[in-house]
Amino acid sequence: MTDSDVTVSIFERIGGRATIDRLVDRFYERMDTLPEARTIRAMHAADLGEIKDVLKRYLTEWTGGPRLYSVEKGHPRLRQRHMHVAIGDAERDSWLLCMRGALGETVADTTARQELDQALSRLADWMRNR
Repeated sequence: MTDSDVTVSIFERIGGRATIDRLVDRFYERMDTLPEARTIRAMHAADLGEIKDVLKRYLTEWTGGPRLYSVEKGHPRLRQRHMHVAIGDAERDSWLLCMRGALGETVADTTARQELDQALSRLADWMRNR
């Protein structure tokens, strides 16, 4: 096997669990503090502890790390799990504002950050249900 045969996951490229943890923490800190995120913050419980843990497990698995989400929750079914909240362009854009800021603060690898931004943008766009 050569080096070109080895695929390095985004999870590994960005620094693993420590980076995912910082990313999610910064994402929710931005959601808590940015006026532009007030609407999406209101969609969440006052205590963000549980949802932070869920997002950390999801992003860990989604980026190629250990299977921490699906073993507990099964298939993500993200759109179905979010149908109870109205997600339109404004909500998508607010979510992306928080996520992009968090990515910029936590992911040093420019290429990996761009790849994550593109993938998360597609995901956020797909989540719209209004």
